[in-house]
Amino acid sequence: MKRCWLLLLGMLLSSTAWAAPTQDVAGSKDPVGLPRYAGSVIFGYQYGDYDESELPLGKAFFKGGKRGFEQTKHVEGKRTRVLYLAPEGRSSLEVLRNYTQELAKSGYTPIFECSGEGCGKKTAETLYFHNERNKIPGKQVTEYAFSIETSDERLYVAEQNQGGVVNYVAVLAATSGNAADSSIKNRVTVYLETVQAGAMESRMVTLKSSEIEQAVTRDGRATIYGVLFDTDRAEIKQESKPQLDEMGAYLQKNPGVAVYVVGHTDNQGKLDYNLSLSQRRAEAVVAALAGQYKIAVNRLMGKGVANLSPVASNASEEGRARNRRVELVAQ
Repeated sequence: MKRCWLLLLGMLLSSTAWAAPTQDVAGSKDPVGLPRYAGSVIFGYQYGDYDESELPLGKAFFKGGKRGFEQTKHVEGKRTRVLYLAPEGRSSLEVLRNYTQELAKSGYTPIFECSGEGCGKKTAETLYFHNERNKIPGKQVTEYAFSIETSDERLYVAEQNQGGVVNYVAVLAATSGNAADSSIKNRVTVYLETVQAGAMESRMVTLKSSEIEQAVTRDGRATIYGVLFDTDRAEIKQESKPQLDEMGAYLQKNPGVAVYVVGHTDNQGKLDYNLSLSQRRAEAVVAALAGQYKIAVNRLMGKGVANLSPVASNASEEGRARNRRVELVAQ
């Protein structure tokens, strides 16, 4: 019965529906580091500085009028949702493989993936069309994504850890029609969601000694945002003591570990000046760890690399703040 209603709705709306989108919706953009499948168009977009999400980690079910997933992961943070319409003639397998390859290059590790019947019942409807938390409001063609003749569903969920900041991504690709636009027929629609878990501001305060140990063991380095300096200065600010305490505790607990203390800056100013500044800041941290926490000097080496190794774009203040950091790198 519902299928018939959707078909009727599609016929009623088709007289006023706009043609299949050929250019991105105003204000939209690809998530950082995740290029789209070539030729795709963004027809739905929404970003939130802080939001929550239930990422699917199991099969979709529809039972007793209730929809859901057998297992989910609750995450909170900066959240982006994007709807793409892929070029005609493409398969959901081809489109999704493009994303999984790009995500692997960016250091993402899959935590759930499925296709077809392995995804459960009505996966796209459960994740998007009947999910008010995920659905992007504003236009009928956006709200009715994955609404009719959905098939060949494929889902991929992955995570990436960057110095203690965890990023998540979920990609749903399926061949589908759209009840609000009859011109969208047998085309692959992609729903992509990214979440940077936790407020970045809170992650910049203090990284615990256990988190430092975990990051160095796993990644060979730990990114520190809690060691603070005034602009153009290399003297460590008093507010840095909680972070220095955790760094000292980590090194005291692991006497066999030697590290490079690497100073990073943003791209404001000339490279030669930033190289000198980052070197002096790295050496200031080495001196603090050796003097205040009795860490043997031969376990520490300060290196400044200025803005030669960014973790974000320097085009925004948020990106520059992420690039101004100290890293402990295993020798």
